[in-house]
Amino acid sequence: MTDPLSTSSIHLLVVDDEASVRESLEQWFLEDGYSVHTAENAAAALDILQRERIDLVLLDIKMPGMDGLALQERIREFDTDIIIIIITAFASVDTAVRALKAGAFDYVTKPIDPDELSTMVRNAAQQRRLARENAQLRQTVDALHHIDDIVGASEEMVKVFDLVRTVAPTKSTVLIRGESGTGKELIARAIHANSTRKYFPIIPVNCGALSESLLESELFGHEKGSFTGAQYRRKGKFEMANGGTLFLDEIGTLAPKTQVDLLRVLESHQFQRVGGEQTIHVDFRLICATNADLEAAVRDGTFREDLYYRINVFAITIPPLRERRGDIPMLAEHFVHKYARLMNRTAKEFSEGAMSLLTTYAWPGNVRELENAVERAMVVSSRPFIEEEDLPMHLSTRAAGAAGESLADVERRHIVQVLSEMNWNITRSAERLAIDRVTLYNKIEKYGLKRPE
Repeated sequence: MTDPLSTSSIHLLVVDDEASVRESLEQWFLEDGYSVHTAENAAAALDILQRERIDLVLLDIKMPGMDGLALQERIREFDTDIIIIIITAFASVDTAVRALKAGAFDYVTKPIDPDELSTMVRNAAQQRRLARENAQLRQTVDALHHIDDIVGASEEMVKVFDLVRTVAPTKSTVLIRGESGTGKELIARAIHANSTRKYFPIIPVNCGALSESLLESELFGHEKGSFTGAQYRRKGKFEMANGGTLFLDEIGTLAPKTQVDLLRVLESHQFQRVGGEQTIHVDFRLICATNADLEAAVRDGTFREDLYYRINVFAITIPPLRERRGDIPMLAEHFVHKYARLMNRTAKEFSEGAMSLLTTYAWPGNVRELENAVERAMVVSSRPFIEEEDLPMHLSTRAAGAAGESLADVERRHIVQVLSEMNWNITRSAERLAIDRVTLYNKIEKYGLKRPE
């Protein structure tokens, strides 16, 4: 296969009514490794341009019939990327300048200096290669940004996809809402990948995973020596997202001071690094996500009302998996094929019993839990079909049945499950359970629950 960036991949077209010029230039550039076509007039050139992919045209201005300037105009009508170098007699340099203003790459005068023209063609070819390389990189970036983990054909997900397509090309701030594991970050990445900022980075920050001081340093960056351990200047996420998108997950966990700082940056698009005096200007799109009840937080005074309205410009709510059970078979098969590729195994089908378990299970951990269950099944299954025994819910369901069905039993199991999913984060677990932290601590003590080692 021809290297798309090699010299032989560059196709030249020499258009000149003088046969001696055509033949000498053809021989010349063939020896340099280019692919060369020739035409004695504009009509022959247009015929070649319709049949062949041409990268660069060496175009004589003075020709019988359609002259070089008119031909240049016709070429530009159907291909604005072709590079055109004008060949002209010394007496018509003014005409060549007109051609340059019309988009020609450069011009040479007759008699032609071979070295001058070779250098010019080489520079033009390099420009053409860079343009192709840039196009290839853009295609690669597009492929990397393709979000194939967002799977769903239910009415609820179709609405989500429509909202993504609607808001992606705009500059609007987006607030994505949904339970843990529903795929909020995937939706954020889909919005970014379909926006005009897709060639710049999307910078994710999990606000709930960082302490207040660490989050400040992560967002704003810091100067060398600004605090103990700051041995180097470090860019923050605001700077890293410049030109692209900043994705703030778990925005509802922001401390009051960080809320004020974030609001100030959103209003002014400028900030200073921690310990710094230089004002830095940034341009990023903000996408936030939360599983918290921000309206209740505003009423309680734990979340600023002005920040709430600032981030809640366009809201997308992702339904939990239990409310779109029709998508479960499609999702399960998608994950089977995904992990079959990653594990270099043959994709398996689900037995009737396994699929029944998948479609009736509550899925408190949503799509993330389903993916983990399918991955585990692909690891442990040794039969042609994935059976119920290969799914982790089979064990938990059986254990639940043996543990008793009293109200206290059910409550205890539910609290254990939520604490486990929230990695024993008391605040987030209390929010999920819709109770306050004190009540949750009392129930942990009541049921003798202990955080796993």
